[in-house]
Amino acid sequence: MKSTPRTPNVRISPRAHELLRQLADEEQRSMQSVLDRALERYRRERFLRAANADFAALKRDAKAWKQELRDRALWEQTLVDGISKE
Repeated sequence: MKSTPRTPNVRISPRAHELLRQLADEEQRSMQSVLDRALERYRRERFLRAANADFAALKRDAKAWKQELRDRALWEQTLVDGISKE
């Protein structure tokens, strides 16, 4: 016997629900689609903020930053393989 996948329920505030409904109406999308897109954007923004913070920390560490620049220079040399980029 196959079971039907369950759709999880999440409680949101009445304000959030109204905003979600309004955005869905404006974009002519389902509320689920709008929420999915918003969560994916939020996930990406968090990832980029964390990456930026890590990069800033790397730049503050003079020794680590110097090593980073040496590593980049080595990677740049890998393109000198005689193969056209076009």
